[in-house]
Amino acid sequence: MKALVMEQPRVAVVKEVPYPSPKRGEVVIEVVQVGICGTDFHIFEGEFLSPYPIIPGHEFSGVIHELGEGVEGFSVGDRVTADPSLFCGNCRYCLTNRGNQCENWGALGNTVDGSMAEYVAVPARNVFKIPDNMSFETAAFVEPMACVVHAMNRLQLRAGQSVLLFGAGAMGLQLVQALSRLGASSLTVVDVSSRKLEMALALGATEAVFVSEQSRLAGRSFDVVVDATGIPSVIERAFSYLGKTATYLQFGVTPKDASVRVNPFELYNKDWTILGSMAINYTFLTAFDWVKEGRISLEPLISKVITLEETPAFLAKPKDPELLKVQIKIR
Repeated sequence: MKALVMEQPRVAVVKEVPYPSPKRGEVVIEVVQVGICGTDFHIFEGEFLSPYPIIPGHEFSGVIHELGEGVEGFSVGDRVTADPSLFCGNCRYCLTNRGNQCENWGALGNTVDGSMAEYVAVPARNVFKIPDNMSFETAAFVEPMACVVHAMNRLQLRAGQSVLLFGAGAMGLQLVQALSRLGASSLTVVDVSSRKLEMALALGATEAVFVSEQSRLAGRSFDVVVDATGIPSVIERAFSYLGKTATYLQFGVTPKDASVRVNPFELYNKDWTILGSMAINYTFLTAFDWVKEGRISLEPLISKVITLEETPAFLAKPKDPELLKVQIKIR
């Protein structure tokens, strides 16, 4: 079968690889649509925890192609999406509902071969049938939404709180929708793209601030500050907008060796809470239901669809700040 393989940092090629025959309890999915995530860029740059070589891709949809031994409840031809999480289920973190911190954590496309390929093998317990009225494009967006749901569970936003969000990319615009639905009174979004800021306002933000106009925020403070950029300089500045008893949420993925400065006296004196949000934590089904019921608008966030053959060059070139989600159409 054909797949995109990251052989080492900054070396990605499309080539023939062996077909992933299903083990007991697995299904093989013929991939239709794959989203390119910010984490995929970090893997390409050698900034994540992935081994090499690896087939990336962890947000996807497709059709069941083959059933492994012991699989029930699915048929060849079923339209599906899947949770890429590979939790061991036995460690202290899995047994206390903290699977995203599993001592043996793994994920399709992150630690083992993923879905930027014609076929991918997936544990059947991770697979979800999609309704006929859900497109493959939307179904490939459920995994990112599951990350947002986990972030919201971590944040525990209270009705009426003021929120400042840095970053209005595809993930930022999902956060905008979630934060506005969960009760933010004001939701200010900062970004480098006027088009993205317009979308943020249309999807629930109450104020849009172009990055060069941040002086408008001088002297202001917020109950909640969220970073969805993963840019260390942005993150460091974001702390200056935390009010008393405020909460900071790190959602964007940074390079693994990044660092920022935080004033420990302010952390103590202002009773700040600092949170991280790592991937998914048993939130795929919740996100799936939210998307299935049309509560979150996802397809308008797709800026571009490319082929597998075009993907290596796309990963290698500088990011276009105007792009939102880019998906790969496999078939």
